[in-house]
Amino acid sequence: MLGSTLCCSKQAVRVFPSLKPALSGNSVQALPSRYSHKPRQLSSCTNRSRRRVVLVEASSPNPSQISFATAVESQPTLFQAIDFKKLQNGSDIRGVAIVGVEGEPVTLTEPAAEAIGTAFARFLRGKKEQAGEAGDRQLSVSIGHDSRVSADVITAAVARGLAGEGVKVVRFGLASTPAMFSSTVTQDESLHCPNDGGIMITASHLPFNRNGLKFFTAKGGANKADIATILASAAQIYASMSAESVRANQEKAEKQTVLVDYMKRYAADLVDAVRKAAKAGDRPLEGYHIVVDAGNGAGGFFAGGVLEPLGANTAGSQFLEPDGLFPNHIPNPEDKAAMEAITAAVLREKADLGIIFDTDVDRAAAVDSSGKEINRNRLIALIAAIVLEEHPGTTIVTDSVTSDGLTTFIESKLGGKHLRFKRGYKNVIDEGVRLNSVGEECHLAMETSGHGALKENRWLDDGAYLMVKLLVKLASAAAKGEAKGSAVLTRMIEDLQEADEATEVRLRINQDHADVAPIGFRAYGEKVLEALTATVEGDAALSKAPVNYEGVRVSGFGGWFLLRLSLHDPVLPLNIEGPSKAATRRLAEAVVSVTSQFPALEISALQKYIDACNQN
Repeated sequence: MLGSTLCCSKQAVRVFPSLKPALSGNSVQALPSRYSHKPRQLSSCTNRSRRRVVLVEASSPNPSQISFATAVESQPTLFQAIDFKKLQNGSDIRGVAIVGVEGEPVTLTEPAAEAIGTAFARFLRGKKEQAGEAGDRQLSVSIGHDSRVSADVITAAVARGLAGEGVKVVRFGLASTPAMFSSTVTQDESLHCPNDGGIMITASHLPFNRNGLKFFTAKGGANKADIATILASAAQIYASMSAESVRANQEKAEKQTVLVDYMKRYAADLVDAVRKAAKAGDRPLEGYHIVVDAGNGAGGFFAGGVLEPLGANTAGSQFLEPDGLFPNHIPNPEDKAAMEAITAAVLREKADLGIIFDTDVDRAAAVDSSGKEINRNRLIALIAAIVLEEHPGTTIVTDSVTSDGLTTFIESKLGGKHLRFKRGYKNVIDEGVRLNSVGEECHLAMETSGHGALKENRWLDDGAYLMVKLLVKLASAAAKGEAKGSAVLTRMIEDLQEADEATEVRLRINQDHADVAPIGFRAYGEKVLEALTATVEGDAALSKAPVNYEGVRVSGFGGWFLLRLSLHDPVLPLNIEGPSKAATRRLAEAVVSVTSQFPALEISALQKYIDACNQN
């Protein structure tokens, strides 16, 4: 296996041969740096030989050399078997990039990443040829990454794959996912933009040992079919790779790579968007105190690069420093600990607003001055309220697990139309695009996870841009003398009806069960849904949703439930909301009356929830 392992309790970081010093006594292990500041200690631990090891960042003049390419001469049999199909995660690629978690072997190796880079170059060239745009011009692809420990080596591997196909590689370093799309439409030769394609190296909010890739062109993000095509091509490329081809690609990458600080431009564009929309001068947020929690991901730029130029006080912002071990909390606006952290910061600092991002900044949430969380249904309701002021009557597309209260709010209070579609942010966004193509006006497509895309922003799911919409509202209200502070936002959603009780339970399908193995988990899950539909149709207390695009959605006892099949995993997620535990218990019992008839389903969590409701 390439590299050795440093163990920190249950975590570990790969040590690459080109960086490995002799370990004796207290040793210092260098990790590739993604920042220009002074190296700092990340953590300390004891390795398997009981020597204390300190992990620090270290500057690297040429990060592309910290890679598999430096080891191929001494280790010629490093091309392990890779199942490329298993790397697909919907419209993304995801895998385990470093060792460190028991039972999770590395699946996104550097050679695999190099093959994927080559495959994307060929995919991109094929698209250009189909459109009659190929010519003899050299293609260019930008690459950025979040704060993950494996970011530099995966980036370098992808760059080798691109360069081997003659592509000019534009490396942004630490960046956000939205910025990578933006680089394909930005017109600025000094930044080597626009690029023909963009690649973001990220695994969103997943644990430190994971990584992945997202792909963009000027037409938007790659879809599931694109990813399947790229991975199928990568598998063929991988089969023919050799130590010699890696060395050759490395030499090309060193000649065909340029380094660009694109995030300054991206942040400046956000600042300009607020100034233009608010029409309140260059510092429209003067007097506002806004704290940011980046979760040690890539979103730290928002405090100093966006809020401060707009005049906001950002004192008390936290976890802005990139750290791929995510030592404070998971960078995830849906995570309870993450939301508690930003809420605590807002209350501690007596701030007007708190903003929190996920690792790669394509999702976001907020907290008002009272500590009330503005995420999930609340954030959709708030953005919808702002959009419907600008575009009365427009359709708002959401994912399938949004509440009945949100539908009532959008349609009865705001005068819009709510289309509850499928889970999966790409599904939601694509439906918004489709509606416009057939003549139905849609300006917002948003998922409860915090992914949200606006027509005005090229249908890009951009957490930072969602927050820009809130900032514009704050600044405009203050300039007009209407209000100051987050109360202007909170008042916009005060009529949103929210359930007193809500839960999500995941019913896992045992793929090894005799009932599942012959037909597969998806077919088995469909049988469960069919049986549930039949039961609901025969129960006068329950009503199946007349329009539904995913799973089985049912109303009853003043609440609702949705049982659906996961997009990628052998799981049936169940969402339940109601006015009381008594109501959600009765809904849960309706589900368990059916699911208990399927022995391959693990329903203990659902039964545990019912028991807990009975005790209250």
